[in-house]
Amino acid sequence: MKEAQTQLVKTARWAGVWYLLLAVSGVIGFLVLHSKVYEADPQQTLTNLTEETSMARLRLIAELLIVVSQALAAVWFYNLFKNINNTAAWATGIWGTVNAVIITVSAVAMAAALKIALSDHATEDKVLLIELLTNLIRGAWGVGGLFFGLWLIPMGYIITSSRRMPVWLGRTLILGGIGYILSTFITYAGVTGSWVSSLTVPATIGEFWMIGYLLVFGIRPDPQSEKVV
Repeated sequence: MKEAQTQLVKTARWAGVWYLLLAVSGVIGFLVLHSKVYEADPQQTLTNLTEETSMARLRLIAELLIVVSQALAAVWFYNLFKNINNTAAWATGIWGTVNAVIITVSAVAMAAALKIALSDHATEDKVLLIELLTNLIRGAWGVGGLFFGLWLIPMGYIITSSRRMPVWLGRTLILGGIGYILSTFITYAGVTGSWVSSLTVPATIGEFWMIGYLLVFGIRPDPQSEKVV
């Protein structure tokens, strides 16, 4: 029993490593670098891509890291939870993987935009294509919010039902997942306002709490077979 728990803790910490890489690459790529390259004005975006090529490549590399770390995190979370709740573990793994696939669309669009910007095509053609690709990037991240929210909900459910981690961590993740889904629908319904982005705040809190717990504690023993410490 102790050997199984030790292996499970090891799996939990690897899940924490991939989740941490996902968080770091997401913050650097989407929150720090993205607005410095891809702007609302496609002409300015073209200028950024041609004059700040190194930054644009860093943004693309960060996007690729998001895809890889999301996919690896999905697999490790499935391995972590499959013997606790197999159905919810499958849901976590599948929805996390789908989110990685959707963000791959964004990465492909970024690679294409960079190639077009550095090509010999006419400037007018470049602007039109980059506007299209920028909207594709924006759309991939927007729709990806659905599946990012969906992967948090079964993850939180496993935690609250099994009590292998703090119950309020699970509840926060569920609330955050619902917030992501609602914010996606509300945004595409044309509703704007700072309160819409606040719907994802519980997800941010839950994610960093989850990362910290995985890396420091791993996962608790099964309360049905061993006293919880």
